[in-house]
Amino acid sequence: MIWYILIVGILLPQSLAHPGFFTSIGQMTDLIHTEKDLVTSLKDYIKAEEDKLEQIKKWAEKLDRLTSTATKDPEGFVGHPVNAFKLMKRLNTEWSELENLVLKDTSDGFISNLTIQRQYFPNDEDQVGAAKALLRLQDTYNLDTDTISKGNLPGVKHKSFLTVEDCFELGKVAYTEADYYHTELWMEQALRQLDEGEVSTIDKVSVLDYLSYAVYQQGDLDKALFLTKKLLELDPEHQRANGNLKYFEYIMAKEKDANKSASDDQSDRKTTLKKKGVAVDYLPERQKYEMLCRGEGIKMTPRRQKKLFCRYHDGNRNPKFILAPAKQEDEWDKPRIIRFHDIISDAEIEIVKDLAKPRLSRATVHDPETGKLTTAQYRVSKSAWLSGYENPVVSRINMRIQDLTGLDVSTAEELQVANYGVGGQYEPHFDFARKDEPDAFKELGTGNRIATWLFYMSDVSAGGATVFPEVGASVWPKKGTAVFWYNLFASGEGDYSTRHAACPVLVGNKWVSNKWLHERGQEFRRPCTLSELE
Repeated sequence: MIWYILIVGILLPQSLAHPGFFTSIGQMTDLIHTEKDLVTSLKDYIKAEEDKLEQIKKWAEKLDRLTSTATKDPEGFVGHPVNAFKLMKRLNTEWSELENLVLKDTSDGFISNLTIQRQYFPNDEDQVGAAKALLRLQDTYNLDTDTISKGNLPGVKHKSFLTVEDCFELGKVAYTEADYYHTELWMEQALRQLDEGEVSTIDKVSVLDYLSYAVYQQGDLDKALFLTKKLLELDPEHQRANGNLKYFEYIMAKEKDANKSASDDQSDRKTTLKKKGVAVDYLPERQKYEMLCRGEGIKMTPRRQKKLFCRYHDGNRNPKFILAPAKQEDEWDKPRIIRFHDIISDAEIEIVKDLAKPRLSRATVHDPETGKLTTAQYRVSKSAWLSGYENPVVSRINMRIQDLTGLDVSTAEELQVANYGVGGQYEPHFDFARKDEPDAFKELGTGNRIATWLFYMSDVSAGGATVFPEVGASVWPKKGTAVFWYNLFASGEGDYSTRHAACPVLVGNKWVSNKWLHERGQEFRRPCTLSELE
């Protein structure tokens, strides 16, 4: 039986675990219930141990009184036939019972439960993914390490703090990724909290070891030398620090000689060390994108704002909306982004979420090189696809989109439901296929994505905006609303101003669902124009 439990414990996490917990807050909530169940089991184990110790304690107290009396007059004590009998009985039988009580293992229930629940535990990928999410939020929203460590985030309901161990772990994750900028920031935060007197299992020597090397990698040799000397004051025998000290001093001496001789050759420090700062990535509009996520985007001129209106929309005299027209608001002019208010009810949202939750899997993106779907670090969420035929609510939502847009949804993709994870985001992208991706939607046979309809199915405490970096538009999530825009001009040409992104969720849980409508079936609903950009 013991071997069976061990084998189950080894195999279950690999075979049944749900990888990518960090990519969905919705699924992460299940972990709270798992941990609560384990805590209950642990408390039961503690109670059983306490009961066992209480029984042993009573035995000890009883025998202590008995032996104290007996040792005062051993012959007189055993001279009593009852005492003699009971002495034989205790040593032959009762002490064996006590031995069995002491050896009794009360942990079986807890260990069995832990083994079963372990199949639902996050793995290393989840822990690293959540750590990277914190670093991403730090950059996107210009947060300093102290603000994050103290939990001073906007809109938080449950304040939480980072310990020295937590800060050290974040620094190590950054270090593993050769991200020495964030390594420095978080190791300095860990050191600061240690200096403030926080009790920790992490010592300053370990922190300074990482910190000095991260600083050196960014080109600050003077600071690296200072930190290394500080480390050696705490641990003079530290082998790596002693080696680094000699190396740093050698480089500095070499630079000094080079400067004296006015040599044209660049010093090792200039040629080999990296510049301090956030690493440059592939995203050209990174700065603009992050500014929009913080609400620091381009402000529309008053003249353009005057052209934006709110109105009641009856879907071109659609019978369903004549008596109860939809509330429509212009969010942006070019591209035209329209928001529909109170367009999906709370009850409908819950049904859609309940249908999607069991199917949620890591969201994928289209790889233009392979033509296949693949996961990507720039899209952190989980998604599921819902068909209209499987539930009347989904069918009703699809028809509502058709009635309000005037576009045929029979050639559209299924309703995609997405839930974002820790720091969940989808960096700038196009919904439509560009000319260099002619086979992107070939399998569907319905042409390109002509338009996008996006439902917001939750409010978000902080972050999570949909932004359009090309034009400077920011659309903020509001539960029960939806936004709509055309990805293609009427000519069929792609509108590159619709490049958009889902900003990282800073605080809260973001649920959305979207419908991508395709060209086929729209020939008479949205006739082609002669002008390419109309």
